[in-house]
Amino acid sequence: MFNDRRRQQFLLFQREIGIYFNDEMILNKAFIHPSFTNEKEKPQKENNQRLEFLGDAVLELVVSEYLYKNYQYLSEGQMTKVRAFTVCEPSLAETAKILSLGDYLILGKGEENTGGRKKASILADTLEALIGAIYIDKKYKTTRDFIIRILKTVIIKAVEGEWSIDYKTNLQEILQKSDRERVLYNVTRESGPDHDKKFYVDVVWKNTILGKGIGTSKKLAEQQAAKAALIRIRSQRKI
Repeated sequence: MFNDRRRQQFLLFQREIGIYFNDEMILNKAFIHPSFTNEKEKPQKENNQRLEFLGDAVLELVVSEYLYKNYQYLSEGQMTKVRAFTVCEPSLAETAKILSLGDYLILGKGEENTGGRKKASILADTLEALIGAIYIDKKYKTTRDFIIRILKTVIIKAVEGEWSIDYKTNLQEILQKSDRERVLYNVTRESGPDHDKKFYVDVVWKNTILGKGIGTSKKLAEQQAAKAALIRIRSQRKI
């Protein structure tokens, strides 16, 4: 069992993430780094490596499912790239820092003395272990909701970063071969609450609407509008 100070720490942590564990021991295990059990000569099963293994698999499933359901225009290859960016070590480590996971780690002395609480690899692994612990204690839905809540911004950035110079740039290059008229993107309306907005955009050239797009950000909606315009132009083969 852990002491009262540790229990108070976890009470505050659970309040922060909005998830209260039935078994706080599994939560505690998520923060036990292998360096600690190695120094104490404790069994491997007492550190967070097995939870990390499970959390990694659950994380990939949740992100894959989210991309499949919410970004229907992405191909299999595109979804793979976006997922890879979302679950890569730097993205997970940055998210772990936001959640202050390093504050709860139990490290061996060697790792503690060399700044283990701030190491990207350890932070990323700890986040995966936490996901594994939530899955064990709370099952899939709670875990899925937690992952999307903490990584939704990363997913959006991944999608935007992947396609921000794609459809819009291609459209501009095609149109300006025949005329230097400026390509405009107009937000026609917004819908939904602040945390789940949708933007509707028209792409306009020479006072003609060439395409319409919908996205969870203005950039995404603009990309979809440009894509629709490219499909229209290529089908008509007039430009």
